[in-house]
Amino acid sequence: MANFKVVISDPASKKAYQKEVEQAPSGLMGKKIGEKVSGSGLGLEGYELEITGGSDSDGFPMRGDIEGPARKKVILTSPPGYKPKDAGKRKRKSVRGNTISQDIAQVNVKVVKAGAKKLEEIMGKKEEKSEVKDAEKAEAKGEKAEAKPAEKPAKKTEQKTPMGEGGQEAPKEEKPAENAEEQSAKAESKMGVKKLEDQEKKTKDME
Repeated sequence: MANFKVVISDPASKKAYQKEVEQAPSGLMGKKIGEKVSGSGLGLEGYELEITGGSDSDGFPMRGDIEGPARKKVILTSPPGYKPKDAGKRKRKSVRGNTISQDIAQVNVKVVKAGAKKLEEIMGKKEEKSEVKDAEKAEAKGEKAEAKPAEKPAKKTEQKTPMGEGGQEAPKEEKPAENAEEQSAKAESKMGVKKLEDQEKKTKDME
């Protein structure tokens, strides 16, 4: 016989757990949505569960307002099976009845009465795994902090000559050339000095 996938919701912790069980020993066969069952058939000793819904192997959901286990095509105005976008809109959809049969693949239940052990312990989800992971992360962070690379020496800054347009070096500044008038004036002044020196020599020779 096929198995059920049971989704167990815990309102106290607001967590959900999945468990796969055989159909016959589970105690769910023939039960209807809204009925309460013992959790012993699911391995949850001391727990009391309420059936809230389910779906068949093709994904069609169960509805509590449709009697029987068969799949039926009915006009729906609300979920499950149909969620209207506009208020008052209706649509014909295929859904399963409210009774669990061998065609049902998933059953949804919620905890009404808790047992002595917590669901985390029973379902095998221990806190030790998370603690080990946290310790490994802390060690990895410590190793990364120790293995930091040495600081690179600062690069020497080289003084570069300023570049002009076109990527070439800028030409050095040159003094402006003297005008022709200035050159001639300097030449005349030099000639006048020479003439005076010549006259002084002649006067000394005459004496």
